[in-house]
Amino acid sequence: MAWLVWQGTLETLYMTLASTTLAYIIGLPLGIILVVTGKEGIHPIPALSVSIGVIVNALRSAPFLILLVALMPVTRMIVGTIIGPTAAIVPLTIAAAPFIARLTESSLKEVNAGVVEAAQSMGASVWNIIIKVMLAEAKPALFVGAAVSTITILGYSAMAGFVGAGGLGDIAIRYGYYKFDTQTMWIMILIIVVIVQILQEIGMKIARVTDNRISQ
Repeated sequence: MAWLVWQGTLETLYMTLASTTLAYIIGLPLGIILVVTGKEGIHPIPALSVSIGVIVNALRSAPFLILLVALMPVTRMIVGTIIGPTAAIVPLTIAAAPFIARLTESSLKEVNAGVVEAAQSMGASVWNIIIKVMLAEAKPALFVGAAVSTITILGYSAMAGFVGAGGLGDIAIRYGYYKFDTQTMWIMILIIVVIVQILQEIGMKIARVTDNRISQ
């Protein structure tokens, strides 16, 4: 059981961190586009902003377990199987990317509009404003959002255990719930809670370190 728990922990971390990374590769640019091309953005393209917003909202509205089942053909096409931690990364990424896009949008909208306007008045390009002003100013909020996103994906990975994705969720279901072993199930829950606390602390620590207001 000790080896099983260790393997499940590694699989859970693998699914969570890999999915978070891929989801940010997709979700971060989408969030930036939503802010930049919005009606009050620095480069308004309302049609593009609305179109992306509709897609993001549609994916966010789908319950993860339903999305997990619905994406099985896509998962099989990409990975070659629908079972195991690697297969779970596909639906985890697709489910988390819209969530990250909205978190990124919210973080960037918190940036002081005066700072952005000052950069525009000095002739800064749209790209420079995004990189050197918006993302730089929003770093603390973005790192907090990254911690929240990682924890959310960790919860999704536990639910993916219902379809044989592996990890702690799979152990809790197969060896705890199905075998009426309450102790095993609660041990898995406890381990997940500990991982969540560690990830939360890491995220908040990075956010504090990168907060220019605190350092000043």
